[in-house]
Amino acid sequence: MRPDLLYPLFAQTVSLPGIGGRFAALLDKVAGSKIIDLLWHLPTELKHRVWRSSLEDIQFGELAILDVTIEKHEPPPKRNRHTPYRVWCHLRGERLSLVFFHAHGDYLLKQLPPGQNRIISGKVEHFQSIVQITHPDYILSPDDKQQIAECEAVYALTAGLSNKTVRKAINASLEKMPSMPEWLDKPLLQHKGWPGWSAAISAVHNPAEMSDLSPLTPSRQRLAYDELLANQLALALVRRRYQRRSGRVVEGNGKLRRKLLQLLPYELTPAQQQAIGEIETDLTAAHAMYRLLQGDVGSGKTVVALMSMLSAVEMSQQAALLAPTEILAQQHYQGISALLKDLPVRVELLTGRIKGKKRSSLLAALAQGEIDILIGTHALLQDNVAFHDLTISIIDEQHRFGVEQRMALMAKGRNDEGGINILSMTATPIPRTLTLTAYGDMDVSRLYDKPPGRQPIDTRIMPLERLQDIIMAAERAVQSGRQIYWVCPLVEESESIDLAAAEDRYQKLKEHFPDQVGLVHGKMKGADKDAVMKAFADGDIRILVATTVIEVGVDVPNASIILIEHAERFGLAQLHQLRGRVGRGTEKSSCLLLYGPKLSEVARKRLKIMRETEDGFRISEEDLKLRGSGEILGTKQSGLPDFRLANLDIHGELLQMARDDSALIMTKDPKLQTERGEALRVLLYLFEKDHSIQYLKSG
Repeated sequence: MRPDLLYPLFAQTVSLPGIGGRFAALLDKVAGSKIIDLLWHLPTELKHRVWRSSLEDIQFGELAILDVTIEKHEPPPKRNRHTPYRVWCHLRGERLSLVFFHAHGDYLLKQLPPGQNRIISGKVEHFQSIVQITHPDYILSPDDKQQIAECEAVYALTAGLSNKTVRKAINASLEKMPSMPEWLDKPLLQHKGWPGWSAAISAVHNPAEMSDLSPLTPSRQRLAYDELLANQLALALVRRRYQRRSGRVVEGNGKLRRKLLQLLPYELTPAQQQAIGEIETDLTAAHAMYRLLQGDVGSGKTVVALMSMLSAVEMSQQAALLAPTEILAQQHYQGISALLKDLPVRVELLTGRIKGKKRSSLLAALAQGEIDILIGTHALLQDNVAFHDLTISIIDEQHRFGVEQRMALMAKGRNDEGGINILSMTATPIPRTLTLTAYGDMDVSRLYDKPPGRQPIDTRIMPLERLQDIIMAAERAVQSGRQIYWVCPLVEESESIDLAAAEDRYQKLKEHFPDQVGLVHGKMKGADKDAVMKAFADGDIRILVATTVIEVGVDVPNASIILIEHAERFGLAQLHQLRGRVGRGTEKSSCLLLYGPKLSEVARKRLKIMRETEDGFRISEEDLKLRGSGEILGTKQSGLPDFRLANLDIHGELLQMARDDSALIMTKDPKLQTERGEALRVLLYLFEKDHSIQYLKSG
């Protein structure tokens, strides 16, 4: 249960004074629904207002505070919405105008009564020889002038939400802050010159200078470290839990694995051999394996995973492979079945589409131990799927699955004999810093090199204005028997974004290639998508127009060309994933990156890196430098933490400190029972790492 002292911070924002349901919904959009979310919503800019006693002293464009006398109101002519409502004022005999668009006259007369003095704040502009302020941000009686902040933090907003409302809500949230126990070591605080938690929160929301907005200020560094420590400590607790799980020792006689190696048409790479060795060490240890296998596109992860599964089969145990989509599960099934066709190993596929007698028969064989390796989608996790003796589970594209799904898979083993061994795989190269934050609870193996025989991919960059030349080149390629991926970033035309839509490109290409073009996108039904993919894999269609649904897991060796429209709109890691769809056959492969007009400097650098290297790990590190951690996968993926206070590009050193600190805590106080340990529990709850607390309770 969350400690009582944190309850005020986890109350809904609607409970704050002056924040009704409408404003709470808008705050939820920009920050979140809870008071703690507002405290994590840091300012991005700073407004400085200056008191001016004369119009002559004003620099146009500055934010000024003026004590004016209201003269008269000048409403716009009826039925003329384009003319603004003007309120004329004077400041020591000099006239200026307050301008309001779509104004309510009655409200303005009440706020700005003629003959009265008012304190006005706003941006002073010059328009047709008139000095004016459009929509003043403050209108106050002279008695209330202390309400104007001469230095005001500015926050990210959304339509209908003013900075004044956000500021009011944050000020009210700051008053709710409880007195917190200190979870950081005093020597660290003294060495870094960091303030306490409450002082740090107050400081970041009350900047006095632009320099106070820097992520390197003591207050912001302290809060970033708190968030990183919560992340690393939660992962350390999960890791400790897995290490304490007794594992089923899997140590086969090697007969099936030796036979598979003899049948492979190539030698394993040094990286594959090292990963297999690390996995074998895990499988023979007393605790259950919990390892991540990171491998670039085409690095040979499947063979490494298959070797681990055969270790179980050699002992008459079972293995499972969980894939996020039916397409990927089907391809794993076909690929693994082909590799094992001369071995006495039964491999089956289970997806949501397998029903009736076929499904019943398959589940019965699984429960009897007649199936050695079961490959499937989320259908594997259903309660009625019972294994005879599952000891190894492979999870492909780890970031597509949540903790609950991984737990459901673990529950399929014989709990009385120890936990099952988990090997997760990802084809998405992730920088080391992000690997620490997302997968710090796992042991990691990396496949750096590609299997022999993989062809290098010729990557070229070309402007979209040469589209006609590109279509002619595509015609020549199709006539020579080659197949092409044609990737577009949108499914439908958007009036606001000038991007070629997949639907539109499909229709235009059909004019040049009748009956040879297919289309797949995320809005299609699974069966329709699979049918088009099968037609492309079988060679019945030569050009596949697609959105990024082909990014992961599609394997068509005959496809040797990929064209990516508006490549400047994609992230580096995503471009790399897409490029990996080709280069899988014997023919020389090409990747053509088509860019639109107005190419930004960052986009230019991104495309240049794609030309220079096929090393996914280098690409991921460059992507982190260019775009930051929040968007490293092209789109935010569930497997990566979404930091509110820490910026991994800037606070990378703090991440390593937090990792070392959490390791020390796990050594000295693994159950968090000391005085600092109790404070660290508060930290975990504060950053909503509640699931890790459960691991403390369950030992």
